[in-house]
Amino acid sequence: MIHIVFNEADVRILQAAIELDESMQGEVVQIKDDWAVGPLDNIYAAEGIDARKQWWRDVLAGGDGEGLFHPEAEDDYQTMAHLATLLNENPEEKIWIWAAQNSHDVCGYYWMLPFMKEFQRRVYILYLNNLPFINEKGNIFYPTKLSEIQPKEFLKAKKLAREITLSEFEVDPDEWTKIASENKGVRILEGGKKLVQFEYDYFDAELKKYIMPDFQKASKIIHNCINKSKHTTGDLYLLWRLKVMIAMDMFDVQGKLEKMKDFDVKYKSKSEPDTTTL
Repeated sequence: MIHIVFNEADVRILQAAIELDESMQGEVVQIKDDWAVGPLDNIYAAEGIDARKQWWRDVLAGGDGEGLFHPEAEDDYQTMAHLATLLNENPEEKIWIWAAQNSHDVCGYYWMLPFMKEFQRRVYILYLNNLPFINEKGNIFYPTKLSEIQPKEFLKAKKLAREITLSEFEVDPDEWTKIASENKGVRILEGGKKLVQFEYDYFDAELKKYIMPDFQKASKIIHNCINKSKHTTGDLYLLWRLKVMIAMDMFDVQGKLEKMKDFDVKYKSKSEPDTTTL
């Protein structure tokens, strides 16, 4: 059994769950790219793959993700080739795809599905959407990330594993192709597996909510946006968008404009809300 997840934190939590149940024994593999943001045009061909990698290099340049892409790094395409080799070598091997109700996981599922089509009836989905779990305090909650679930709770979640249907193998890649053709930069999960798309500046309005009249660390602004907003994305994408707005001279900044802990941001004096009273 091979388990597929889409976040680094999910790897650790699922490995902890596997230690509690021998029937789940298997390798945990992470799809690393965040397919919920960035260009999707022609992403199954060399030209599109290279264009997306270059986009990420530009987004991450001079920040916390500097150097994330380098020639020796294993990418998601190599991961899928490795999985195909394992499945071809072992006809009994199965894939379990674990996804929570968030755009990051759902986009990862859509992206990888075409690679798995030849292995129908051996690929399973565990989509934990709108399902209640028990947290550490014993309260019921609805997780939006796998890493929010206690390891022992995965033991009941595994019962949800089902084969990806022939219909899904036909319809979902078509939906993904349609999404890719729209040439938008941000994908948001509306519900179920339905994605809606927006321009690259979609999260700018949310970031602005957490910028104050006084200087505060960019890291604090970004983390507030992630923790308090209904729809959000990774911190590195938000750092890029914050820098884009700074380059447009929308805010005052002090410090070195690189990593998110290196600089502070505040409203420009002329942009501060009018607090005068009549």
